[in-house]
Amino acid sequence: MTAVRRAAPVLVAALLLLVCAGRAGATGYRYWSFWERTGDHWTYATQGPASARPDDGTVQGFRFTVGADSADAGRPRGTADFDTICADTPAKSGSKRVALVLDFGTSADAPSGETPPERRAVCARVPSGASTADALAAVAGPLRYDTNALLCAIAGYPHKGCGEQVSTDREPSATAPESGSSDSSDSDSGPSLGLPIGVGVVALLAGAAIWQSRRRRNASG
Repeated sequence: MTAVRRAAPVLVAALLLLVCAGRAGATGYRYWSFWERTGDHWTYATQGPASARPDDGTVQGFRFTVGADSADAGRPRGTADFDTICADTPAKSGSKRVALVLDFGTSADAPSGETPPERRAVCARVPSGASTADALAAVAGPLRYDTNALLCAIAGYPHKGCGEQVSTDREPSATAPESGSSDSSDSDSGPSLGLPIGVGVVALLAGAAIWQSRRRRNASG
């Protein structure tokens, strides 16, 4: 028991190193996430805006965010529905209306030196076969894409950068939760590889500390 008590400071130090290493390794990406809305529930889109072909009356959203994956991405904020957003855009034969919620994110998610514009909701009237990217270009230009067709900027924001990797070792960005929104806790990403490795390191340190304590006790005896 004495050996264990003597090893305790070593164990505490090892655990602190493990926690700090885990936090230092947290990374994500800064990008425009794409969402689809049903009622008051946002769902991460399963296809890109250039491929999606929304129907008349659809509500879709974009949120500039920092996250590691879809479960970590910030949802668009605001509760306006299609009837509210497109109230001044009547239906017209041969075209469709798509309500777009554009959330430029928070200052915590903004690239250095840039300030996110106020979020907005706009109604796009586009041809019946138009994609979400077409609707976005009609009401929120200029858009910017990279060479891999990744959407980099909406309405010119941000001015530079595209999907760059950034540290997420900071407070989470403010996201107004909405009724019916899914919780990121249902993500089944599995444990980090760093955890079992760190536990092994702690165990080795503990064993070494106990062995050293016993060696000193035997030597003194």
